[in-house]
Amino acid sequence: MDAVMRNDSANTGANPRLLVCAPLAIEARSVRRGLDGPADASVVRTGYGTRRARRTAEALRGRPFDAQAVVGFGGAVRGDLAPGDVVVATEVIDRAVDGGRTIPCPSAELLAGELRREGLTVHTGPIVTADHIVGAAERAELGGRGALAVDMESGALAEAAEGRPFAVVRVVVDTPDRPLRSPSTVRAGWRATAALRRVGPALARWGRAAGSRNVLLAAPRSFCAGVERAIEVVERALELYDPPVYVRKQIVHNVHVVRDLERRGAVFVEELDEVPEGATAVFSAHGVSPAVRAEAEDRGLTVIDATCPLVTKVHNEARRFAYRGNLIVLIGHARHEETEGTLGEVPDSSVLVETPEDVAKLRVEDPDRVAYLMQTTLATDEAQVVVDAIRERFPTAEGPTSEDICYATTNRQDAVRAVAADADLLLVVGSINSSNSKRLVEVARRAGTPAYLVDDPGGIELDWLAGSRTVGLTAGASAPPALVEEVIGALRGLGPVEVEERTVTTEQVHFTLPKEVRP
Repeated sequence: MDAVMRNDSANTGANPRLLVCAPLAIEARSVRRGLDGPADASVVRTGYGTRRARRTAEALRGRPFDAQAVVGFGGAVRGDLAPGDVVVATEVIDRAVDGGRTIPCPSAELLAGELRREGLTVHTGPIVTADHIVGAAERAELGGRGALAVDMESGALAEAAEGRPFAVVRVVVDTPDRPLRSPSTVRAGWRATAALRRVGPALARWGRAAGSRNVLLAAPRSFCAGVERAIEVVERALELYDPPVYVRKQIVHNVHVVRDLERRGAVFVEELDEVPEGATAVFSAHGVSPAVRAEAEDRGLTVIDATCPLVTKVHNEARRFAYRGNLIVLIGHARHEETEGTLGEVPDSSVLVETPEDVAKLRVEDPDRVAYLMQTTLATDEAQVVVDAIRERFPTAEGPTSEDICYATTNRQDAVRAVAADADLLLVVGSINSSNSKRLVEVARRAGTPAYLVDDPGGIELDWLAGSRTVGLTAGASAPPALVEEVIGALRGLGPVEVEERTVTTEQVHFTLPKEVRP
Protein backbone atom coordinates (compact mmCIF):
# COMPACT_ATOMS: atom_id res chain seq x y z
CA MET A 1 0.00 0.00 0.00
CA ASP A 2 1.29 3.45 -0.86
CA ALA A 3 2.60 5.45 2.05
CA VAL A 4 1.14 8.89 2.61
CA MET A 5 3.47 11.76 3.41
CA ARG A 6 3.29 12.26 7.14
CA ASN A 7 4.72 15.00 9.37
CA ASP A 8 6.15 13.20 12.40
CA SER A 9 7.50 16.35 14.03
CA ALA A 10 6.03 18.08 17.04
CA ASN A 11 6.92 21.37 15.38
CA THR A 12 3.97 23.73 15.06
CA GLY A 13 5.79 26.62 13.42
CA ALA A 14 4.47 27.75 10.06
CA ASN A 15 7.89 28.18 8.46
CA PRO A 16 10.36 25.51 9.61
CA ARG A 17 13.93 26.39 8.68
CA LEU A 18 14.91 22.75 8.26
CA LEU A 19 12.84 20.08 6.55
CA VAL A 20 14.07 16.55 7.22
CA CYS A 21 12.82 13.77 4.93
CA ALA A 22 13.04 10.22 6.32
CA PRO A 23 11.61 7.30 4.33
CA LEU A 24 10.70 4.95 7.21
CA ALA A 25 8.94 5.51 10.53
CA ILE A 26 11.90 4.16 12.53
CA GLU A 27 14.22 6.56 10.68
CA ALA A 28 11.92 9.51 11.33
CA ARG A 29 11.58 8.69 15.04
CA SER A 30 15.33 8.19 15.47
CA VAL A 31 16.39 11.47 13.89
CA ARG A 32 13.61 13.41 15.65
CA ARG A 33 15.27 12.77 19.01
CA GLY A 34 17.98 15.25 18.18
CA LEU A 35 15.57 17.76 16.70
CA ASP A 36 13.08 18.01 19.56
CA GLY A 37 14.75 21.14 20.93
CA PRO A 38 14.62 23.57 18.00
CA ALA A 39 11.13 24.60 16.93
CA ASP A 40 12.39 25.47 13.47
CA ALA A 41 12.82 21.87 12.23
CA SER A 42 10.23 19.49 10.85
CA VAL A 43 10.48 15.77 10.03
CA VAL A 44 8.46 14.29 7.16
CA ARG A 45 8.08 10.51 6.72
CA THR A 46 8.11 10.04 2.97
CA GLY A 47 7.64 6.31 2.47
CA TYR A 48 10.01 3.68 1.12
CA GLY A 49 11.20 3.56 -2.49
CA THR A 50 11.61 5.80 -5.49
CA ARG A 51 7.94 6.02 -6.45
CA ARG A 52 6.80 7.20 -3.02
CA ALA A 53 9.75 9.61 -2.82
CA ARG A 54 8.67 11.22 -6.10
CA ARG A 55 5.14 11.66 -4.82
CA THR A 56 6.41 13.25 -1.62
CA ALA A 57 8.72 15.61 -3.50
CA GLU A 58 5.78 16.78 -5.61
CA ALA A 59 3.67 17.38 -2.50
CA LEU A 60 6.50 19.38 -0.88
CA ARG A 61 6.87 21.80 -3.78
CA GLY A 62 6.09 25.34 -2.67
CA ARG A 63 6.22 24.44 1.02
CA PRO A 64 8.09 27.07 3.08
CA PHE A 65 11.45 25.90 4.40
CA ASP A 66 15.05 27.10 4.12
CA ALA A 67 17.03 23.85 3.89
CA GLN A 68 16.27 20.20 3.21
CA ALA A 69 18.00 17.04 4.40
CA VAL A 70 17.30 13.43 3.49
CA VAL A 71 18.19 11.08 6.35
CA GLY A 72 17.91 7.35 6.82
CA PHE A 73 19.56 3.97 6.38
CA GLY A 74 21.59 3.01 3.34
CA GLY A 75 23.57 0.18 1.87
CA ALA A 76 27.35 0.39 1.58
CA VAL A 77 28.87 -0.50 -1.78
CA ARG A 78 32.44 -0.75 -0.47
CA GLY A 79 33.86 -3.28 1.94
CA ASP A 80 35.66 -0.72 4.11
CA LEU A 81 32.37 0.68 5.45
CA ALA A 82 30.72 -1.00 8.45
CA PRO A 83 27.19 -1.01 9.91
CA GLY A 84 26.72 2.17 11.92
CA ASP A 85 29.11 4.20 9.76
CA VAL A 86 27.66 7.47 8.48
CA VAL A 87 27.89 8.55 4.84
CA VAL A 88 27.39 12.22 3.99
CA ALA A 89 26.82 12.70 0.27
CA THR A 90 29.08 15.05 -1.64
CA GLU A 91 26.71 14.38 -4.54
CA VAL A 92 23.73 12.18 -5.29
CA ILE A 93 23.94 10.20 -8.52
CA ASP A 94 20.33 9.56 -9.47
CA ARG A 95 20.11 6.42 -11.60
CA ALA A 96 16.36 6.22 -11.17
CA VAL A 97 15.69 8.78 -13.93
CA ASP A 98 16.24 8.35 -17.64
CA GLY A 99 19.82 9.22 -18.58
CA GLY A 100 20.75 9.72 -14.92
CA ARG A 101 21.68 12.99 -13.25
CA THR A 102 23.95 14.30 -10.51
CA ILE A 103 22.81 16.52 -7.64
CA PRO A 104 25.69 18.27 -5.83
CA CYS A 105 25.73 18.62 -2.04
CA PRO A 106 28.40 21.32 -1.52
CA SER A 107 28.08 21.62 2.26
CA ALA A 108 28.91 17.94 2.83
CA GLU A 109 32.22 18.58 4.59
CA LEU A 110 30.62 21.11 6.95
CA LEU A 111 27.98 18.60 8.01
CA ALA A 112 30.48 15.73 8.13
CA GLY A 113 32.68 17.74 10.48
CA GLU A 114 29.76 18.26 12.86
CA LEU A 115 28.94 14.55 12.82
CA ARG A 116 32.57 13.62 13.52
CA ARG A 117 32.51 15.95 16.50
CA GLU A 118 29.49 13.95 17.69
CA GLY A 119 31.83 10.95 17.82
CA LEU A 120 30.49 9.19 14.73
CA THR A 121 32.53 7.42 12.05
CA VAL A 122 31.86 9.51 8.96
CA HIS A 123 32.68 9.12 5.26
CA THR A 124 32.04 11.66 2.52
CA GLY A 125 31.50 10.80 -1.12
CA PRO A 126 28.87 10.03 -3.75
CA ILE A 127 25.62 8.28 -2.87
CA VAL A 128 23.70 6.52 -5.66
CA THR A 129 19.91 6.45 -5.84
CA ALA A 130 18.55 3.34 -7.58
CA ASP A 131 14.96 2.26 -8.27
CA HIS A 132 15.59 -1.30 -7.07
CA ILE A 133 17.48 -3.23 -4.42
CA VAL A 134 21.09 -3.34 -5.56
CA GLY A 135 22.80 -6.72 -5.61
CA ALA A 136 26.42 -7.67 -5.01
CA ALA A 137 27.60 -7.35 -8.62
CA GLU A 138 26.07 -3.91 -9.07
CA ARG A 139 27.45 -2.75 -5.74
CA ALA A 140 30.93 -3.76 -6.86
CA GLU A 141 30.45 -1.79 -10.06
CA LEU A 142 29.25 1.31 -8.16
CA GLY A 143 32.11 1.07 -5.67
CA GLY A 144 34.57 0.87 -8.53
CA ARG A 145 33.17 4.14 -9.83
CA GLY A 146 33.81 5.88 -6.50
CA ALA A 147 30.38 5.63 -4.85
CA LEU A 148 30.12 4.89 -1.13
CA ALA A 149 26.49 3.93 -0.58
CA VAL A 150 23.17 3.36 -2.30
CA ASP A 151 19.57 4.28 -1.45
CA MET A 152 16.20 4.46 -3.22
CA GLU A 153 14.88 7.93 -2.32
CA SER A 154 17.44 10.75 -2.15
CA GLY A 155 17.55 11.59 -5.86
CA ALA A 156 13.77 11.90 -6.11
CA LEU A 157 13.42 13.89 -2.87
CA ALA A 158 16.03 16.38 -4.09
CA GLU A 159 13.35 17.78 -6.40
CA ALA A 160 11.70 19.42 -3.40
CA ALA A 161 14.80 21.48 -2.56
CA GLU A 162 14.38 23.68 -5.66
CA GLY A 163 17.80 25.30 -5.26
CA ARG A 164 17.79 25.52 -1.47
CA PRO A 165 20.55 23.95 0.65
CA PHE A 166 20.33 20.17 0.33
CA ALA A 167 22.07 17.40 2.27
CA VAL A 168 21.89 13.62 2.39
CA VAL A 169 22.97 11.54 5.39
CA ARG A 170 22.75 7.75 5.26
CA VAL A 171 23.72 5.36 8.06
CA VAL A 172 25.04 2.02 6.82
CA VAL A 173 22.92 -1.03 7.63
CA ASP A 174 24.09 -3.59 5.08
CA THR A 175 27.44 -4.00 3.37
CA PRO A 176 28.71 -6.10 0.45
CA ASP A 177 29.72 -8.91 2.81
CA ARG A 178 26.65 -8.48 5.06
CA PRO A 179 23.59 -8.48 2.77
CA LEU A 180 20.30 -6.96 3.87
CA ARG A 181 18.66 -10.34 4.41
CA SER A 182 21.55 -11.99 6.27
CA PRO A 183 21.21 -13.14 9.94
CA SER A 184 23.55 -10.32 11.02
CA THR A 185 21.14 -7.65 9.74
CA VAL A 186 19.31 -7.36 13.08
CA ARG A 187 22.50 -6.56 14.97
CA ALA A 188 23.59 -4.18 12.22
CA GLY A 189 20.17 -2.51 12.36
CA TRP A 190 20.55 -1.77 16.04
CA ARG A 191 23.97 -0.22 15.44
CA ALA A 192 22.62 1.87 12.59
CA THR A 193 19.61 3.02 14.59
CA ALA A 194 21.84 4.08 17.49
CA ALA A 195 24.00 6.09 15.09
CA LEU A 196 20.97 7.67 13.44
CA ARG A 197 19.75 8.94 16.81
CA ARG A 198 23.00 10.93 17.10
CA VAL A 199 22.60 12.60 13.70
CA GLY A 200 19.81 14.97 14.76
CA PRO A 201 21.82 17.58 16.71
CA ALA A 202 24.27 18.09 13.83
CA LEU A 203 21.38 18.39 11.38
CA ALA A 204 19.76 21.01 13.59
CA ARG A 205 22.96 23.07 13.56
CA TRP A 206 23.23 22.66 9.78
CA GLY A 207 19.70 23.99 9.37
CA ARG A 208 20.33 26.99 11.61
CA ALA A 209 23.47 27.85 9.61
CA ALA A 210 21.59 27.95 6.28
CA GLY A 211 21.26 31.35 4.62
CA SER A 212 22.89 33.83 2.27
CA ARG A 213 26.28 35.33 3.12
CA ASN A 214 28.90 37.85 2.10
CA VAL A 215 32.50 36.63 2.20
CA LEU A 216 35.23 39.23 2.66
CA LEU A 217 38.34 37.63 1.18
CA ALA A 218 41.61 38.99 2.57
CA ALA A 219 44.52 39.45 0.17
CA PRO A 220 47.34 38.52 0.26
CA ARG A 221 46.59 35.06 1.69
CA SER A 222 47.83 31.46 1.40
CA PHE A 223 51.27 30.48 0.10
CA CYS A 224 54.20 32.87 0.40
CA ALA A 225 57.37 32.67 -1.68
CA GLY A 226 59.27 30.73 0.99
CA VAL A 227 56.56 28.09 1.26
CA GLU A 228 56.24 27.75 -2.52
CA ARG A 229 60.00 27.30 -2.74
CA ALA A 230 60.08 24.64 0.01
CA ILE A 231 57.29 22.60 -1.56
CA GLU A 232 58.91 22.83 -4.98
CA VAL A 233 62.18 21.62 -3.47
CA VAL A 234 60.52 18.39 -2.33
CA GLU A 235 58.64 17.98 -5.61
CA ARG A 236 61.84 18.43 -7.63
CA ALA A 237 63.75 16.08 -5.32
CA LEU A 238 61.11 13.39 -5.90
CA GLU A 239 61.58 13.84 -9.64
CA LEU A 240 65.38 13.88 -9.62
CA TYR A 241 66.15 11.28 -6.94
CA ASP A 242 64.65 7.85 -6.48
CA PRO A 243 61.94 7.89 -3.79
CA PRO A 244 61.76 7.78 -0.93
CA VAL A 245 63.04 11.28 -0.24
CA TYR A 246 63.25 11.99 3.49
CA VAL A 247 62.19 15.33 4.95
CA ARG A 248 63.24 16.36 8.44
CA LYS A 249 60.13 17.73 10.20
CA GLN A 250 57.15 18.95 8.20
CA ILE A 251 58.40 20.79 5.11
CA VAL A 252 55.85 23.50 5.96
CA HIS A 253 53.30 23.45 8.75
CA ASN A 254 50.23 22.25 6.88
CA VAL A 255 48.68 18.80 7.14
CA HIS A 256 47.29 18.86 3.59
CA VAL A 257 50.65 19.73 2.05
CA VAL A 258 52.35 16.97 4.03
CA ARG A 259 49.75 14.34 3.09
CA ASP A 260 49.99 15.25 -0.59
CA LEU A 261 53.77 14.93 -0.60
CA GLU A 262 53.58 11.65 1.34
CA ARG A 263 51.33 10.22 -1.36
CA ARG A 264 54.00 11.13 -3.90
CA GLY A 265 56.86 9.42 -2.07
CA ALA A 266 58.13 11.82 0.60
CA VAL A 267 58.82 10.38 4.05
CA PHE A 268 58.64 12.82 6.95
CA VAL A 269 60.81 12.12 9.99
CA GLU A 270 61.37 13.92 13.26
CA GLU A 271 65.14 13.45 13.41
CA LEU A 272 67.92 12.37 11.07
CA ASP A 273 68.56 9.10 12.92
CA GLU A 274 65.39 7.85 11.21
CA VAL A 275 66.97 8.41 7.77
CA PRO A 276 69.04 5.55 6.26
CA GLU A 277 72.70 6.38 5.75
CA GLY A 278 73.45 7.73 2.29
CA ALA A 279 69.78 8.66 1.60
CA THR A 280 68.48 12.00 0.34
CA ALA A 281 67.25 14.35 3.07
CA VAL A 282 65.51 17.72 2.80
CA PHE A 283 65.66 20.33 5.56
CA SER A 284 62.33 22.06 6.13
CA ALA A 285 61.55 25.73 5.49
CA HIS A 286 61.99 26.53 9.20
CA GLY A 287 65.76 25.98 9.21
CA VAL A 288 68.09 23.79 11.24
CA SER A 289 71.02 24.28 13.59
CA PRO A 290 74.68 23.60 12.69
CA ALA A 291 74.46 20.45 14.85
CA VAL A 292 71.84 18.99 12.52
CA ARG A 293 73.95 19.82 9.46
CA ALA A 294 76.94 18.13 11.07
CA GLU A 295 74.88 15.01 11.80
CA ALA A 296 73.74 14.86 8.18
CA GLU A 297 77.34 15.03 7.01
CA ASP A 298 78.40 12.29 9.43
CA ARG A 299 75.66 10.00 8.08
CA GLY A 300 76.64 10.63 4.48
CA LEU A 301 73.25 12.08 3.56
CA THR A 302 72.62 13.96 0.34
CA VAL A 303 71.18 17.17 1.78
CA ILE A 304 68.89 19.65 0.06
CA ASP A 305 68.26 22.73 2.16
CA ALA A 306 64.75 24.20 1.79
CA THR A 307 65.22 26.77 4.56
CA CYS A 308 63.37 29.98 3.76
CA PRO A 309 65.90 32.68 2.78
CA LEU A 310 64.30 35.03 5.32
CA VAL A 311 65.01 32.51 8.09
CA THR A 312 68.56 32.15 6.81
CA LYS A 313 68.88 35.94 7.15
CA VAL A 314 68.03 35.68 10.87
CA HIS A 315 70.62 32.91 11.29
CA ASN A 316 73.24 35.12 9.67
CA GLU A 317 72.36 38.01 11.96
CA ALA A 318 72.64 35.74 15.00
CA ARG A 319 76.16 34.72 14.01
CA ARG A 320 77.11 38.35 13.33
CA PHE A 321 75.93 39.53 16.74
CA ALA A 322 77.57 36.59 18.51
CA TYR A 323 80.88 37.31 16.77
CA ARG A 324 80.71 40.85 18.16
CA GLY A 325 80.21 39.52 21.69
CA ASN A 326 76.52 40.34 22.07
CA LEU A 327 73.95 38.41 24.05
CA ILE A 328 71.19 37.70 21.53
CA VAL A 329 67.65 37.94 22.85
CA LEU A 330 65.48 36.00 20.42
CA ILE A 331 61.79 36.94 20.49
CA GLY A 332 59.81 33.85 19.55
CA HIS A 333 57.84 30.82 20.66
CA ALA A 334 59.42 28.02 22.64
CA ARG A 335 59.80 24.66 20.90
CA HIS A 336 59.02 26.09 17.47
CA GLU A 337 61.36 24.62 14.87
CA GLU A 338 62.46 28.03 13.65
CA THR A 339 63.49 29.26 17.10
CA GLU A 340 65.29 25.99 17.82
CA GLY A 341 67.30 26.39 14.62
CA THR A 342 68.20 30.02 15.35
CA LEU A 343 69.16 29.34 18.95
CA GLY A 344 71.23 26.39 17.73
CA GLU A 345 73.37 28.73 15.62
CA VAL A 346 74.81 30.38 18.75
CA PRO A 347 73.67 28.30 21.74
CA ASP A 348 76.09 29.92 24.20
CA SER A 349 75.20 33.48 23.20
CA SER A 350 71.41 33.44 22.88
CA VAL A 351 68.30 33.30 25.01
CA LEU A 352 64.61 33.02 24.09
CA VAL A 353 61.91 35.39 25.35
CA GLU A 354 58.19 35.32 24.61
CA THR A 355 56.78 38.14 26.77
CA PRO A 356 57.83 41.39 28.44
CA GLU A 357 57.85 39.45 31.72
CA ASP A 358 60.55 37.18 30.26
CA VAL A 359 62.62 40.27 29.46
CA ALA A 360 62.33 41.49 33.05
CA LYS A 361 63.73 38.17 34.31
CA LEU A 362 66.85 38.18 32.09
CA ARG A 363 70.22 37.98 33.79
CA VAL A 364 72.74 39.91 31.71
CA GLU A 365 76.44 40.40 32.47
CA ASP A 366 76.93 43.42 30.21
CA PRO A 367 73.72 45.44 29.55
CA ASP A 368 75.52 47.36 26.81
CA ARG A 369 76.10 44.21 24.76
CA VAL A 370 72.53 43.10 24.07
CA ALA A 371 71.01 42.52 20.65
CA TYR A 372 67.59 41.19 19.71
CA LEU A 373 66.16 39.18 16.83
CA MET A 374 62.70 37.83 16.04
CA GLN A 375 61.02 34.69 14.81
CA THR A 376 59.80 35.52 11.31
CA THR A 377 56.17 34.47 11.86
CA LEU A 378 55.23 36.59 14.88
CA ALA A 379 52.35 39.01 15.06
CA THR A 380 53.88 42.46 14.52
CA ASP A 381 51.96 44.23 17.30
CA GLU A 382 52.65 41.43 19.78
CA ALA A 383 56.38 41.41 18.96
CA GLN A 384 56.61 45.19 19.26
CA VAL A 385 55.49 45.01 22.90
CA VAL A 386 58.45 42.73 23.65
CA VAL A 387 60.84 44.93 21.63
CA ASP A 388 59.71 47.94 23.67
CA ALA A 389 60.43 46.03 26.88
CA ILE A 390 63.93 45.14 25.65
CA ARG A 391 64.72 48.72 24.67
CA GLU A 392 63.39 50.07 27.95
CA ARG A 393 65.59 47.76 29.99
CA PHE A 394 68.59 47.86 27.61
CA PRO A 395 68.57 51.29 25.89
CA THR A 396 71.62 50.46 23.77
CA ALA A 397 70.24 47.16 22.49
CA GLU A 398 70.76 46.61 18.78
CA GLY A 399 68.12 45.17 16.49
CA PRO A 400 68.31 43.53 13.06
CA THR A 401 69.45 45.57 10.10
CA SER A 402 66.02 45.04 8.55
CA GLU A 403 62.67 43.72 9.77
CA ASP A 404 62.89 40.09 10.90
CA ILE A 405 59.17 39.41 10.68
CA CYS A 406 58.78 38.38 7.07
CA TYR A 407 56.92 40.44 4.50
CA ALA A 408 54.32 37.69 4.00
CA THR A 409 53.46 37.52 7.70
CA THR A 410 53.09 41.30 7.89
CA ASN A 411 51.02 41.49 4.72
CA ARG A 412 48.61 38.78 5.82
CA GLN A 413 48.13 40.43 9.20
CA ASP A 414 47.43 43.79 7.53
CA ALA A 415 44.91 42.07 5.25
CA VAL A 416 43.14 40.55 8.24
CA ARG A 417 42.81 43.96 9.83
CA ALA A 418 41.29 45.23 6.58
CA VAL A 419 38.41 42.73 6.74
CA ALA A 420 37.99 41.96 10.45
CA ALA A 421 36.22 45.20 11.36
CA ASP A 422 33.43 44.53 8.87
CA ALA A 423 33.02 40.79 9.52
CA ASP A 424 30.80 38.94 11.97
CA LEU A 425 33.55 36.36 12.25
CA LEU A 426 36.86 35.51 10.59
CA LEU A 427 37.93 32.05 9.40
CA VAL A 428 41.66 31.41 9.05
CA VAL A 429 42.60 28.37 6.98
CA GLY A 430 45.72 26.79 8.41
CA SER A 431 47.01 23.97 10.60
CA ILE A 432 47.25 24.13 14.38
CA ASN A 433 51.07 23.99 14.31
CA SER A 434 51.33 26.93 11.88
CA SER A 435 52.64 29.90 13.84
CA ASN A 436 51.77 32.51 11.22
CA SER A 437 48.22 31.12 10.91
CA LYS A 438 47.64 31.27 14.66
CA ARG A 439 48.88 34.86 14.68
CA LEU A 440 46.17 35.79 12.15
CA VAL A 441 43.53 34.50 14.54
CA GLU A 442 45.05 36.54 17.36
CA VAL A 443 45.17 39.71 15.23
CA ALA A 444 41.45 39.43 14.46
CA ARG A 445 40.51 38.70 18.05
CA ARG A 446 42.48 41.70 19.29
CA ALA A 447 40.39 43.74 16.85
CA GLY A 448 37.25 42.41 18.56
CA THR A 449 36.20 39.95 15.84
CA PRO A 450 35.55 36.28 16.68
CA ALA A 451 38.12 34.25 14.75
CA TYR A 452 38.83 30.56 14.33
CA LEU A 453 41.60 28.42 12.85
CA VAL A 454 40.45 25.56 10.60
CA ASP A 455 42.36 23.04 8.51
CA ASP A 456 39.59 22.77 5.94
CA PRO A 457 35.77 23.06 5.70
CA GLY A 458 35.34 20.10 8.04
CA GLY A 459 36.84 22.14 10.87
CA ILE A 460 34.19 24.86 10.68
CA GLU A 461 31.64 24.57 13.49
CA LEU A 462 28.19 25.38 12.18
CA ASP A 463 27.22 27.27 15.33
CA TRP A 464 29.84 29.86 14.34
CA LEU A 465 27.94 30.49 11.12
CA ALA A 466 24.43 30.68 12.58
CA GLY A 467 23.47 34.35 12.42
CA SER A 468 26.78 35.35 10.79
CA ARG A 469 26.02 36.92 7.44
CA THR A 470 29.42 38.52 6.76
CA VAL A 471 32.36 36.13 7.02
CA GLY A 472 35.98 37.19 6.72
CA LEU A 473 38.22 34.57 5.15
CA THR A 474 41.98 34.24 4.85
CA ALA A 475 44.69 31.57 4.95
CA GLY A 476 48.08 31.31 6.55
CA ALA A 477 51.23 31.41 4.45
CA SER A 478 51.56 27.61 4.57
CA ALA A 479 47.94 26.81 3.54
CA PRO A 480 47.20 25.86 -0.10
CA PRO A 481 44.99 28.34 -2.00
CA ALA A 482 42.67 25.50 -3.03
CA LEU A 483 41.54 25.14 0.59
CA VAL A 484 40.16 28.69 0.54
CA GLU A 485 38.13 27.83 -2.54
CA GLU A 486 36.87 24.70 -0.78
CA VAL A 487 35.64 26.79 2.15
CA ILE A 488 33.82 29.18 -0.18
CA GLY A 489 32.28 26.23 -2.02
CA ALA A 490 31.10 24.70 1.26
CA LEU A 491 29.54 28.00 2.37
CA ARG A 492 27.69 28.11 -0.96
CA GLY A 493 26.14 24.82 0.06
CA LEU A 494 24.38 26.73 2.85
CA GLY A 495 22.98 29.44 0.58
CA PRO A 496 23.96 32.17 -1.90
CA VAL A 497 27.41 33.69 -1.36
CA GLU A 498 28.75 37.02 -2.59
CA VAL A 499 32.56 37.28 -2.51
CA GLU A 500 34.42 40.57 -2.12
CA GLU A 501 38.22 40.56 -2.18
CA ARG A 502 40.06 43.24 -0.21
CA THR A 503 43.68 43.62 -1.27
CA VAL A 504 46.17 45.56 0.86
CA THR A 505 49.20 44.85 -1.34
CA THR A 506 50.37 42.64 -4.19
CA GLU A 507 53.30 40.31 -3.57
CA GLN A 508 55.88 39.73 -6.29
CA VAL A 509 58.64 38.02 -4.30
CA HIS A 510 60.31 34.91 -5.72
CA PHE A 511 63.17 32.86 -4.30
CA THR A 512 65.49 30.73 -6.42
CA LEU A 513 65.75 27.01 -5.77
CA PRO A 514 68.80 25.35 -4.19
CA LYS A 515 71.37 24.32 -6.79
CA GLU A 516 70.71 20.61 -6.15
CA VAL A 517 67.19 20.83 -7.64
CA ARG A 518 67.36 23.70 -10.11
CA PRO A 519 65.99 22.87 -13.58
